[in-house]
Amino acid sequence: MTAADRLALVADVGGTNARFALVDLDARECTLQQAQTLHNGDFASLQHAIETYLADVGQRPKQAAVAVACPVDADEIRLTNRAWSFSRREMQKALGLDALYMLNDFGAVAWAVPALQPQDVVQLFGPEQIASGPVSVLGPGTGLGVALLVGDAEKGWNVVATEGGHVSFAPVGDEERMIEQWMTARHGRTSTERVLCGKGISEIDAVLRGVPAILSNVGPGEAGLLALREPADVVAAALDGHDLAARQTLARFCAVLGSVAGDCALIQGARSVVIAGGIVPRFVPFLRSSAFRERFLMKGRFAAYLERVGVRVIIHPNPGLLGAAMAIRQLQSNTAENTP
Repeated sequence: MTAADRLALVADVGGTNARFALVDLDARECTLQQAQTLHNGDFASLQHAIETYLADVGQRPKQAAVAVACPVDADEIRLTNRAWSFSRREMQKALGLDALYMLNDFGAVAWAVPALQPQDVVQLFGPEQIASGPVSVLGPGTGLGVALLVGDAEKGWNVVATEGGHVSFAPVGDEERMIEQWMTARHGRTSTERVLCGKGISEIDAVLRGVPAILSNVGPGEAGLLALREPADVVAAALDGHDLAARQTLARFCAVLGSVAGDCALIQGARSVVIAGGIVPRFVPFLRSSAFRERFLMKGRFAAYLERVGVRVIIHPNPGLLGAAMAIRQLQSNTAENTP
């Protein structure tokens, strides 16, 4: 068997970065090989980014599992937070692949959960990891991903990808109502994703600093952009401790995340909640000391129910890639079992 037959390409494509690796489908352990992260802004299309990666590693695998930040139930794929679109059939043909599996990006993260090692997670609250689902998986990055992991280690796992990040934001208290009104003035509607994402940090910070939702001294479509601080700068300033607005912003972000995580657990009947994404692992101690736990449990008669739900944060550097690798190995196994 050649390397092209054994190896599969796995990819995790968000709004900002595209991560790639190779995985040996015949290996006992699911190990990521030659992992790389490419910046989406440097490429005209996802196909261009994939071809660049494969040329760099000098491999042409015949199978691929690609996780993207958007729905994947049609041939035409359109990323939600990046102006990339493509036909999966045409991409498969252009890349010379025998099989191309498309996954939702947070569906891929959910696939990774059963493969995580103790060093890959931080326990925040509640019981330690349990061996069966349902498990709610969510996390903020360029957007807000939400997925559901069901099953168990003995009978097998399955993933339900969702677009739960796009539900309507439910503010709690005057400050969050002010944030919702400000964002609705800018965007027409405030979804949970508008608040719990990188840009959401910048916009919460702007609200708390008193920046108007619409500025008149910039062009159409650019209103208020000049007044926004970069989310990484806001987080750094909050952790430094000398910027009151930044600390209030991060505290509010954590509180909202607690509410949303608790809602997900109730909606999905979760026995465990896993938080992932590119933002939260940067400030786990701050999250632990914030109002996250209080807001997670603030569900009236079901506070006691949520006391029994464990909450963990994934700190593995590439959970989306690991999940894509787990998914393609499972899909290949299913195909082999169903082949006469």
